[in-house]
Amino acid sequence: MNSPTIGFIGGGRITRIFLEGWARAQRTPAATIVSDPNQDALDSLKSRFPGILTTPDNAIAARQDLVFLAVHPPLIAEVASGIRDHLQPGAVLVSLAPKFTMSKLTGLLGGFARLARVIPNAPSIIGAGFNPVAFASALSGEDKKQLTGLLANLGKCPEVAEEKLEIYALFTARGPTYFWFQFYELLGFAETSGLTIDEAQCGLSAMVAGALKTMTVAGLGREEVMDLIPVKAPDELRAPVTEVFRKQLPTILEQIKP
Repeated sequence: MNSPTIGFIGGGRITRIFLEGWARAQRTPAATIVSDPNQDALDSLKSRFPGILTTPDNAIAARQDLVFLAVHPPLIAEVASGIRDHLQPGAVLVSLAPKFTMSKLTGLLGGFARLARVIPNAPSIIGAGFNPVAFASALSGEDKKQLTGLLANLGKCPEVAEEKLEIYALFTARGPTYFWFQFYELLGFAETSGLTIDEAQCGLSAMVAGALKTMTVAGLGREEVMDLIPVKAPDELRAPVTEVFRKQLPTILEQIKP
């Protein structure tokens, strides 16, 4: 299969991110169909990506060569049981959700074992994503190459052990939400304090990239890095954020584990 047909079951946020990322890279698969019971969601996708096909029938999307299961975990059991008789023997089903292992998916799909799991990352919308992938043993090297070829147009897609996917779901998939609201506050402050929007965005982008690079390549320890700036963030800001990271993240991780 040099040019596989693509099916997305679910027309929500993640499907839109993938389609937008491919569109920006000018790598949208030629034959892509999206299913969703919400006609408004389908109409919205169709207006943005006129080359795709849409349908309210999951069975149609499930008959494609490469099928992305893009629904929330609470819906997976119901949706999987509804499409298992429509998957083609040589197809690959890719789950984009945490919690449901490939073993559990195989059971829900009546023994279908040609599976992969990906934890998608929102920056894929601009080709800067980090989308770790795990493959079932039933997949061949060609199967893996086909999927990673598509994912590579969205950013990085390292192959990882399946048992690490839930950690990545909390770390890299949800990670931006822990910082974006802070970045927007900094951006707003810079604008209201005299910088133009272009100056503020340029400064923020360089600051964030440089701060992360300093952490990862400078060869300095945590305290050494944090001591590079003499004026620290005030305790009333750092303390509650640190509390959330240290106490709430482990709890959230337990909730999304299989």
